[in-house]
Amino acid sequence: MTEPTPKTAVTPVPAATILLVRDAPNGLEVFMVKRHHQIDFVAGALVFPGGKAQRSDFDSELAEYADGVSGWSEEMRALGAAAIREAFEESGILMARDGATGAFVDEARLATLAAYRHKLEKAEISLFDMLRAENLKIACDELAHFAHWITPENMPKRFDTHFFLASSPVGHAGSHDGRESVDSVWIRPEDAIASREKLNVIFPTKLNLMKLARSKTVAEALKAARAAPPLTVTPWVEPGPNGNILRIRDDAGYEQTSASLRDAN
Repeated sequence: MTEPTPKTAVTPVPAATILLVRDAPNGLEVFMVKRHHQIDFVAGALVFPGGKAQRSDFDSELAEYADGVSGWSEEMRALGAAAIREAFEESGILMARDGATGAFVDEARLATLAAYRHKLEKAEISLFDMLRAENLKIACDELAHFAHWITPENMPKRFDTHFFLASSPVGHAGSHDGRESVDSVWIRPEDAIASREKLNVIFPTKLNLMKLARSKTVAEALKAARAAPPLTVTPWVEPGPNGNILRIRDDAGYEQTSASLRDAN
């Protein structure tokens, strides 16, 4: 009898996600989007804006149009750029400054840049092309490294995802793109967790919302993230008394480290 050939683990694709936060009367809020039901990854889920890093995000010339990347590795520069690009594509919020004045892109300037969202999404232009044409610099110095998750080895699609935290620029209200995302909301982390089943919040998103919910203000959240660089989390499945359990490492800084596989999706 022929032994089955062991499956080779799929190499994770570099990806970036961004938690855009703001202070509101009832506490800290985070911007989230509802994924289109036909998207092939976490379809219909409420998630933070994000996606795969593109080859153009690794362009070394981008460093000239990025604040705060001195000393960053090539990979982290690309992931920071990907996070800011994805945020702009999916939410219309742009973490960028005017190259001449150093001032953040305001509401009026943002409106003139809206047409770039679809062009970037379709890869008709690169982030570098837009920044050079508009004399902008992405604000990587405003990003705090918040989390790092890698999809389990047994999955057919895997992502090596870095989560960044950033204060949303004043006047950037945020809006979904109507293609990859069909709805959007500014929401308190506690409210998203409480309505997890109704909103379709998956396990990694829930845990990162719980982590964010420890902070009551944007300043507090950024300080906490910068004080504790994230450990890499790669979930795994193991049998439990009532079915399979999804587990993560105990020292990653999350309040919950396991869930029934049925409840985790």
